[in-house]
Amino acid sequence: MRILRDSFAVVERRAEHAVKFFYSHLFWHNPAIRELFPSSFEDMERQRDRLFASLTHVIAHLDDDTVLPYLRELGRDHRKFLIRPEHYAAVGASLLAALAETSGAAWNPALEKAWGEAYQLIADAMTAGAAESDDPPWWDAEIVQHLQYGEDIGVLTLRPHLPLPYRPGQYVSVSSERVPTTWRTYSLGNAPRPDHTVDLHVSRIERGRLSPALVREAQPGEVLRLGAPGGRMVLRRDGRPISMIAAGTGWAPVRAMLEELAERPPDQDVRLFAVARDQAHLYDRPLMEEFAASFGWLSVTYITPAPGRHRKQATDRLATALGTRGLWPDQDVYLAGPPVFIERTAVVLEELGAPPGRTFHDAVPVGGGGRSRPLGFGEWFLNPPDPCWHNPSGRSPRR
Repeated sequence: MRILRDSFAVVERRAEHAVKFFYSHLFWHNPAIRELFPSSFEDMERQRDRLFASLTHVIAHLDDDTVLPYLRELGRDHRKFLIRPEHYAAVGASLLAALAETSGAAWNPALEKAWGEAYQLIADAMTAGAAESDDPPWWDAEIVQHLQYGEDIGVLTLRPHLPLPYRPGQYVSVSSERVPTTWRTYSLGNAPRPDHTVDLHVSRIERGRLSPALVREAQPGEVLRLGAPGGRMVLRRDGRPISMIAAGTGWAPVRAMLEELAERPPDQDVRLFAVARDQAHLYDRPLMEEFAASFGWLSVTYITPAPGRHRKQATDRLATALGTRGLWPDQDVYLAGPPVFIERTAVVLEELGAPPGRTFHDAVPVGGGGRSRPLGFGEWFLNPPDPCWHNPSGRSPRR
């Protein structure tokens, strides 16, 4: 595995060129594949980011027991793009061509053999993941209700045509005919219901492609496509006290897990910290208050900036609130919100003694962020695009 990591360290110095060469080679030699990919420049930028981020993840975890489950889940999810087994051979040939091109004089037969074997492992795992799934490649789901909170937040209730198998806390990727070939990920905001409906909590992202359409334009009766549920931010029932920290529409997966807890109340207390950039973005506060009044095991702390202060003050006030609450070494902590919020809050929690292995949050496919992608020597690898989390608000654009 050392030979692959050393080779990848060479390739990452020209990451932009490597990824662009890969797609140029793939589409030139396989023009029919082009229609499977997004048509817009912005979405192809995201696609390139996702490719390199996934390759980085695999190379970094080659010796890890998690890599094969990750690849099988990736293969299962990729069925929504209409990827067939024969496409893997074309992708492999273009990947090796891109690696050879960007490796320059460092490329040799031993490297070609090692990368070929590594890619075959990747392709076999993804193909197996796709083949072993009995689920459809996507679920058609009709919008049966659309609630809008202010200008920026929408909650869409969907009725899938087939039951959607998921656990509270998971997310799905979503596509709409309003923005063809565009998929974005959103958390499911409820525990499973008898009527199989699910709620998507969507934060409108300025200059985003899909979120403005879902928040402001989508109507009941329209049909969306849902990808296979994913994510591992699900409840661990191990008897430990629970703290949940939700920012913006990161409330969606937390709400789903609270509904699950309500069905079988925990023996330990649960603390909820609801964080928003202003009072208006505590859009589900009446339900939070209802939960707190109904569930004796739940306490809720609301955190927003002081009137007239910048929205970033909410993060500072959260850090203060967390510092006044003890017992962090004993807690299972669930985090959901924008990526920067997740990153900074996780650091604060670790400083307060929360074990990193008991702090749970879920990364979903890279979606592009509002800042431009890093350029220049090695910068992409050292500072890659942020992974996208549950419906970030105040960042542009994810979903």
